[in-house]
Amino acid sequence: MPQDLKRSLSGIYRRLFSRFGRQRWWPGETPFEVMVGAILTQNTAWTNVSKAIENLRRAGLLDPFRLDQVPLARLASLIRPSGYFNQKAKRLKIFVRYYVASYSGDIGRFRRMPPGKLREELLALSGIGPETADSILLYAAGKPVFVVDAYTRRILARHGFIRWEAPYDEIKALFMRHMPHKTILFNEYHALIVALGKDLCRRTCPQCHQCPLRQVGKLRLETPPAPLQ
Repeated sequence: MPQDLKRSLSGIYRRLFSRFGRQRWWPGETPFEVMVGAILTQNTAWTNVSKAIENLRRAGLLDPFRLDQVPLARLASLIRPSGYFNQKAKRLKIFVRYYVASYSGDIGRFRRMPPGKLREELLALSGIGPETADSILLYAAGKPVFVVDAYTRRILARHGFIRWEAPYDEIKALFMRHMPHKTILFNEYHALIVALGKDLCRRTCPQCHQCPLRQVGKLRLETPPAPLQ
């Protein structure tokens, strides 16, 4: 079974890459911008996050030290397009305080830490869950960790590889155990899953006839339970 699963996961990657091509994700100019985006993208579409990040860029606040010093109310008003802006402003403040206090806002120092240690620290911060922590580790710190999101769960469950209710770390372990630990691979794989989930494997009315994975696994066309975690 492990060997079959390894072949299946590798086959899914090849099919997705053939269909969608290189994704060049995460769209951020600096590692710190990626960190900010990972927090802002919680419970909202990336188009909304882009507007919030552009507001921060115009205000000169895509810098850990400046963001650490900006008043909370000012920060909340700038990130309003991302939704839940008061809550997210507090989360950003907590993260930036940690980043500045623990690593002097230095991405080099941050990246030199073992991924397990960084993940433990991130998960201890209010408002940062496994998906956000792993997004920061993969896309900002360049660590070979796989990011699981709602698209990953939906696609794997519909093709019979996991249970709908499988916990985050169980789904992540499938990739960590059966795929090479390469940052560029995990980056591209997750981005391709997002492309499939957005374009074809929708929560309702999935476009299965166009799906490059239509012959992979045992297709089950149930609608995901709501809310999808």
